Amino acid sequence: MSAFPVNLEKATQLAQRMTALGVNEADIEENFVRCGGHGGQNVNKTSTCVMLLHRPTGLQVKCQETRQQGLNRFIARRVLLDKIEEKKNGFVAAQRAEIEKIRRQKRKRSRRAKDRMLANKSHHATKKASRRSVGGE
Repeated sequence: MSAFPVNLEKATQLAQRMTALGVNEADIEENFVRCGGHGGQNVNKTSTCVMLLHRPTGLQVKCQETRQQGLNRFIARRVLLDKIEEKKNGFVAAQRAEIEKIRRQKRKRSRRAKDRMLANKSHHATKKASRRSVGGE
């Protein structure tokens, strides 16, 4: 059974990512503190906020996204691995994919695609014009 309240597949992905980055569970110092903000008495009475410190790099992460301590532990580890990956590689793979997606969206259209788009616009405009009232009341 997994140590986190997520499905086994996500937990194994996290473990694989930790081994790929060379992060040992023994290198992570874990503290629990009380949350603040929304959540009522639950956040005031229980220590659901998770603080992780990766000793070799000195990176620290604090997570209080949910009211469940176990889920916060999982999310905090993912954020910590993102930070470690960014420090090692200078980027996170997800960020690079997002940048590439934006670059593709902003790329200039080909002439043929532009002509097709303008033809569709004019066709749509003529359809809308034919729906207008004739009398202009």
